[in-house]
Amino acid sequence: MRVTRIAPVALVGALALLAVEPVAAQSTIQDELITDLNTTLLYAAIPIAILVEAILIYAVVKFRNNDDPKPTEENRRLEITWTIATAIVLLFVGFASYQVLAVEEVGNPLEDEDRIEPSVSEDLEGAVGPYEHEEDAVEIELEAYRYGWEASYADGEVSEFDQIRIPTDRPVYIHIYASDWLHMLHVPELNLKQSAFVGEYNTIKTEAYEEGSHQFYCTEYCGTGHSQMNGEFTVMDDDEFDDWLDEQLE
Repeated sequence: MRVTRIAPVALVGALALLAVEPVAAQSTIQDELITDLNTTLLYAAIPIAILVEAILIYAVVKFRNNDDPKPTEENRRLEITWTIATAIVLLFVGFASYQVLAVEEVGNPLEDEDRIEPSVSEDLEGAVGPYEHEEDAVEIELEAYRYGWEASYADGEVSEFDQIRIPTDRPVYIHIYASDWLHMLHVPELNLKQSAFVGEYNTIKTEAYEEGSHQFYCTEYCGTGHSQMNGEFTVMDDDEFDDWLDEQLE
């Protein structure tokens, strides 16, 4: 089979595999939103990639024996075409991305008069509490320090080191700050990532759909013990989480 036939067949085959492959269940709302955005951009990029490759193959084949090629010095119609096409693509990418980045679970929750006061122990700015209607919301205060993590629940009455627990199907607010240095929380499998600043809270809002255990770690180099600054992020059944918290409070 000639090379000119192999390339189109390979591209069509890859597109077919993407179309029939089942989409994996998403574990958090962040994971769902970001994965959907990536999928949308991928499907937009595939026809563009096919078009570019087709033009390249056409040019290589058509002009391969041209011993005296003449460059195109100016083509107003062609220049206008690719400028408009590029602008349309960039506008599409920008609009699609903004729809996701504007969601507070992906961006940062904003202060609002309909929110309650956040449950935090430090007198620092930046923490954002749940909405009044989110009566079942869970708030966690997460302190990052060299080289570990302390998660506090129930107004600080329950604490764990290098372990974070959240329930499924409930809004969760994690108020993260650093006590000594710049750190960053990252849970790759859940698409959660947020900086921990000294003297300021950063609030992550999330909601998990599936139970499971995931590794989290610091992704901001903070010293000689940086590589050991990790822990376990556990998503528990809603009722099991409440039972666990009640046991810790006894």
